Amino acid sequence: MDFGKFKYEEKKKAQQSKKKQQTIKVKELRMRPNIGDHDLENKLKMGKKFLSEGYKLKLTLMYRGREMSRQDLGQELMQRVLSTLSEHAELEKDSPLTGRKKSIILAPK
Repeated sequence: MDFGKFKYEEKKKAQQSKKKQQTIKVKELRMRPNIGDHDLENKLKMGKKFLSEGYKLKLTLMYRGREMSRQDLGQELMQRVLSTLSEHAELEKDSPLTGRKKSIILAPK
């Protein structure tokens, strides 16, 4: 068998297997615990748009300085966001606080 033909066939097989793959696309929304109501509404509107387009949504809550002592505000904000987006998405992964960031991943329904 010709080695050039063999390499060509291997390349075609690799292309075909790559064509069938699906990549998972994730969009991220970052916020802080003391975000304003209007800013939160805008972020949630963008989140709904991303979910309707089929993207997964990663919500990241970042604490700075003294905000670390009031983590209950961050939990309250996350619950508010989850209740708002519950009709468009379902919770896929809830990761604990890592350093100064807490993130959750939502998948579209």
